[in-house]
Amino acid sequence: MAVEKFETALKKLEDVVKKLEGGELSLEDSLKAFEEGVKYSAFCSKKLNEAERRVELLVKQRDGSLTTRPFEDEE
Repeated sequence: MAVEKFETALKKLEDVVKKLEGGELSLEDSLKAFEEGVKYSAFCSKKLNEAERRVELLVKQRDGSLTTRPFEDEE
């Protein structure tokens, strides 16, 4: 899979889902599409995890200065 951008992979994943939901594919083609979708899903998940690790929140201090702190999951 030669996808380098999250947006491209997400669009291709959406296209695969539409094909599968359409119900027009044979069983063999459905399995191939599903395998392709799993690859795109894994790629998107990896990119999202990488982005989450890089996100830092800017926090304004009382004195007006800005500091950074790591992104923390609210869950």
